[in-house]
Amino acid sequence: MEIPNLLKGKLTDEMFLRLMELKNESVLDFLSWVVGHCDPESVYVLKGTREDQEYVKRRALETGEEIPLRVPGHTIHFDKPSDQARAREDTFILSEPIPFVNTKPRQEGLNEVMELLRGSMRGREMFVGFYALGPKSSPFQILAIQVTDSPYVIHSENILYRSAYDEFVKVGGNVEFLRFVHSKGTGDVKKRRIVIDFGGTVYSVNTTYAGNSVGLKKLALRLTLRRAVNEGWLSEHMAIVGLEGKETTHYVTAAFPSGSGKTSTSMMGKLVSDDLAFIRESQGIARAVNPEIGVFGIIQGINKRDDPIIWEVLHTPGEVIFSNVLMTESGEVYWVGSEEPVPRKGINYAGEWWPGKTNSEGVEIPPSHPNARFTAPLKSFRNADPRIDDPRGVEIEAMIFGVRDYTTVVPIAEAFSWAHGVVTMGASMESARTSAVVGKLDEMEFNPMALLDFISVSLGEYLRNYLEFGKKLRLQPRIYGANYFLKDMEGRYLNSKEDKRVWLRWITERLEGRADHLRTAVGLIPTYEDLRRLFKEVLNKEYMKQQYELQFSIRLKEYKNKYLRIRELYSRVKDTPREVLEILDEQIGRIDKDIQRYGDTFSPFNI
Repeated sequence: MEIPNLLKGKLTDEMFLRLMELKNESVLDFLSWVVGHCDPESVYVLKGTREDQEYVKRRALETGEEIPLRVPGHTIHFDKPSDQARAREDTFILSEPIPFVNTKPRQEGLNEVMELLRGSMRGREMFVGFYALGPKSSPFQILAIQVTDSPYVIHSENILYRSAYDEFVKVGGNVEFLRFVHSKGTGDVKKRRIVIDFGGTVYSVNTTYAGNSVGLKKLALRLTLRRAVNEGWLSEHMAIVGLEGKETTHYVTAAFPSGSGKTSTSMMGKLVSDDLAFIRESQGIARAVNPEIGVFGIIQGINKRDDPIIWEVLHTPGEVIFSNVLMTESGEVYWVGSEEPVPRKGINYAGEWWPGKTNSEGVEIPPSHPNARFTAPLKSFRNADPRIDDPRGVEIEAMIFGVRDYTTVVPIAEAFSWAHGVVTMGASMESARTSAVVGKLDEMEFNPMALLDFISVSLGEYLRNYLEFGKKLRLQPRIYGANYFLKDMEGRYLNSKEDKRVWLRWITERLEGRADHLRTAVGLIPTYEDLRRLFKEVLNKEYMKQQYELQFSIRLKEYKNKYLRIRELYSRVKDTPREVLEILDEQIGRIDKDIQRYGDTFSPFNI
């Protein structure tokens, strides 16, 4: 095996030996192409050693991509004001048209991004990281290589993913791997492009926001989701959390659009994953792992009272990267919703900041961006589950599909069956848009399984795989629909932030056969008696009948309109399974019967 001269000229002797040790022609061909096309000054190959990790952190500081903070191990990173969230309009999957997916003809998309990447790393150091999605040497493992000229990006990858140089060495030339090429480029956000090629490579240029640049995160999800559908398993935008029962831990997944409660839900029990899940069938049981080993979480609204575990991580020495929050004069950080005193001045993504500062359009600039983030190792959290790296995964007993819905969906409900839950709770999600994506805030949008931004196959094909996956299971997880954001007719929230603890306890007791239910047209809801007991046990609060009726009355007219919209959408997707439409028709029929009997709203006290 010989390293091409073009690549060899960019390597020190040590880096040369690291590549030789891989004995992998495919890796060499890939890296040679990147070097030839992007033209970096030098190449650093990471083995994942402590020395490598320290070198990357040092380079992030030396280049100014990160700034040290007062707390040891903490740094801060700033993205450009117009590069603060996932860029839907600049993200393309290279394929034939797919409903609800931003696609572009393959050759057209490749030509465009290749031109932008040409010479994009000139004068910079290129980093090559080797990683595994999922526990190493497990049935879940998917290997990947990240190439970038940003030490911040490779630092983030080192926190979020399992280093797997040793796995590449072990398998030699017979390994398949995902490829991610990122360059800061010129930094011209108008020329920002994120391109997913089903050949197994993702290209990203002129962006640093991690959701657009850290390849193994949501960019990889497009590739792994497609692979999962082809192979009959699930790659999902889901947290994995262990809920403590009377005698055992019950593991559940939770799919919520960003900014809708997923991270806070994952902190309510044993933390396995806050964001992503690979789910495979094993002996008739759904088992799941976290592809990641770190957290890239939204920070706005996190405070000491409501989020004590995350708060502790963010104020304790150790590795944490803050992004797009305010850096104070004393080297500390401040973010909106922290419930701390607002600093008199500081530095944020827009430069020097002071209260009342406005942008060129006269709009006031907040001290931290609504989509400001933190990146930290999973094991920094005191509720981290010891089974994070279990190669068998954890058994999934329930799946929660949660939305940010102000007008319709009840706080918690259980599906009648696997198929009913998949279709009417997961595939029918509508949620208010949050600051995690570019666009108008609070606009309701169709977001099936919280995967709108990441779907890479036809929705019909995706749902067929989901339904078939359930049929392979002898123990199908129960499915729940959740909504932490329901409001009354005057626009007031009907739930406090901590009420989710009660909804999760009800799920636990349902799994253990200790909680009852009421059957409604849209699913099974808690009884008042159970919730009155649980509010007292969990939150030491009195729970009144009036609260229960406001929260769990079925707004039949709104539900009917919702499912009519959903059915219309799926009727236009050519390969939607007939079963999906039949289940939606049955749901609408049940709602119609209740409307005829009770009017537009059904009170649980009618039962």
